[in-house]
Amino acid sequence: MKAVLVASGEPHPDDARWLDDADMVVAVDAGAAWLVRHGVRPHAVVGDMDSLDPALLASLEADGVAIERHPAAKDSSDTELALAYARRAGADEIVVIGAFRGPRIDHEIGNLLLLASEQAASAARLTLAHGATRVSAMHGGETCFLVAPAGAVVSLFPMGGDAAGVTTTGLRFPLASETLRMGSSRGLSNVVETAPASVRLLEGTLLVVEQPEEGDDDS
Repeated sequence: MKAVLVASGEPHPDDARWLDDADMVVAVDAGAAWLVRHGVRPHAVVGDMDSLDPALLASLEADGVAIERHPAAKDSSDTELALAYARRAGADEIVVIGAFRGPRIDHEIGNLLLLASEQAASAARLTLAHGATRVSAMHGGETCFLVAPAGAVVSLFPMGGDAAGVTTTGLRFPLASETLRMGSSRGLSNVVETAPASVRLLEGTLLVVEQPEEGDDDS
């Protein structure tokens, strides 16, 4: 089951396309307002509701939308709680839009770190999307076949420590069972030469960023 989560950042104008084949749509707090503006009623709203207009929340609840309220003082972000909600509902593919370009850079960083969490590792195909840019994570023992076309930029960032045994195919600057060190920028700005390109990882966690070719405007 595919779930699309709409967080409280600024979705790209093209991101509404992700809703077309979604089995479930979950609004993360104020993400509900974006959905309503696009004529979409979410299946659920999850969060502490600190940034969602109370009148809109009441209207959605009256319309039968499931509301999962959490206290403002909590140990997880609204996005993390919404991910847990989608997983409990049976989602095995989750796309998060609105994870970037909000007023809080700490929330953007937190959303990226969710990809590398143990919980994320147990869920299939978790992606943060903004326009043509996709961010995902891969873990030791996995092979990732990239969706980015020829000319696209691909960056690989170790998370939580070094990433060992990194092997790529189809990229301009190949890696052959090499180690990317945590804190190094060596994996930044590679380019897809032949699609579909792939990345294989033996140990560790890699953040995989696929975005349009250099010079394209994805803002």
